Formats: sequence, structure tokens, C-alpha cells
Amino acid sequence: MPDLRSLPPIGLSLYRIVIGFLMACHGASSLTGWPAKPVGGHTVTPTTWPGGVAAVLQLVFGVLVLLGLGTRISAVILSGTMAYAYFDVHQKHALLPISNGGEPAALFSWSFLVIAIVGAGPLALDALLPALRSGRADEAAGPALVPATSNATAAGLE
Repeated sequence: MPDLRSLPPIGLSLYRIVIGFLMACHGASSLTGWPAKPVGGHTVTPTTWPGGVAAVLQLVFGVLVLLGLGTRISAVILSGTMAYAYFDVHQKHALLPISNGGEPAALFSWSFLVIAIVGAGPLALDALLPALRSGRADEAAGPALVPATSNATAAGLE
């Protein structure tokens, strides 16, 4: 069981996973109608500008953020995509997000910016791959997640 000091990094990883999952679902819905019908009621083709291209970016980079692979650059791309959606699609209808339907775009934009700044957290492929390449998979979990030896064993008292 991890100690309490490891919970904030794990919470960061869970936040990244949920936000990436929601974005990937949004992109998949816009392209295929699965796992739910898109908000507009109809799907878009991947070549349609800007909705189809945005849906492809949402799906691909949402999955990458979910997995924690190339997290920072994926999050920057998604943050920019959502900022573009807010200013190009929503703000022309009204100034405030509550009035123009742009709250999801604004929240996603800021959420991905936070992920780009703070990183993926310990439960990410970005954190696991360097240790796997060097053959030290136990280091990938980080010091807080690796079981510590008892003080007696560490001091050689057993």
C-alpha cells in the first residue's frame, strides 16, 4: 500500500487518465457516433475542416494523454485545439462561456494546459519506458510505490 505522500502524484495520474479518456470519447463520438451520439447529432468525416480534423486530434491525442505517452506535447496540442474551438466556434455567439456553450471547450483547454505544465504523473508510459529500456522496471514505479525494506533490515540488525 502506498504511503500518503504518494497519493498526490497518483491523483495527478488519475486526473490525466480521466481527462484523456473524456477527450478520446469526444473525438470518437464525433467521428463514429460511438460510444454515444455526438452533441450535434451527426458524425463528421476526418477531412472536414475544422470539426473532422479536430475530432481526429481529440481521438488520437486523447488516447495518448490517457496512456501517458508523449503526454506534454499531446496536452499542448489538445489545449490549443480546445482554445481554437472556444474562440472560433463559441465566442462569436456571446462573450461568456456560460452564454455561448463554450464551457466544455474552455475547461478542456485549461485542463490540458495543466497537464502539459505538471506532466503525466507516475502512472504513465512516459514514466515507465525509460526504466524498461534500462532494464530497471522496479524503478519505474518511483520510490514511493516500491516497498521499502524495514529499518532493521536496512541497518543489518536481522
